[in-house]
Amino acid sequence: MTKQLLPNTDNYIQALNASARLLRANRPGEAIEMLEPLHTQHPHDPDIAINLGGALILQRKWDRAVQVLLPAARQDMNNAMLWINLAAAYLGSLETAGPKQQQQAISAYKQALRANPKAPNVHYNLGLIYKEQGNLTQAAALFQRALEINPKDKDAQGWLDRLSELIVAAAQAGTIDTPPPADKSE
Repeated sequence: MTKQLLPNTDNYIQALNASARLLRANRPGEAIEMLEPLHTQHPHDPDIAINLGGALILQRKWDRAVQVLLPAARQDMNNAMLWINLAAAYLGSLETAGPKQQQQAISAYKQALRANPKAPNVHYNLGLIYKEQGNLTQAAALFQRALEINPKDKDAQGWLDRLSELIVAAAQAGTIDTPPPADKSE
């Protein structure tokens, strides 16, 4: 029988720290083994859900990650990291994600932004989804917002430059209207 660890006890904190080290070492399988008993004991604990959800995402076990993250996110609506991980779990692989997965991820990312308008990488990830959907002006606006939050984000700058060229070319060709103002809620 597994010894029950209580939140904020030394053993609980040691287990969370050890699982985080395993994740940083790209050893998600070992982290999952360590975290699943904790998650069974504390299914709504945000720290456990974030680490376990992250480990499951790394192993491409997206549905299981949603099962872990969603209850914790609903318990802690203002924890941006829970919503960011939930969005990643909903989305799975962007290249193979369908419209339903994309919309679920967008909704979760928007909740992350309600919790923290400057949450790292959220605008960038939303930009990637909108780019994939072909909404280039919305994607460009999101990459611009990502740069406002982190001016050193070279990936966001690269996408913004590429999309800006495409938008100008499309506007000159008459295949795209002038971009509408960006949705500031994202």
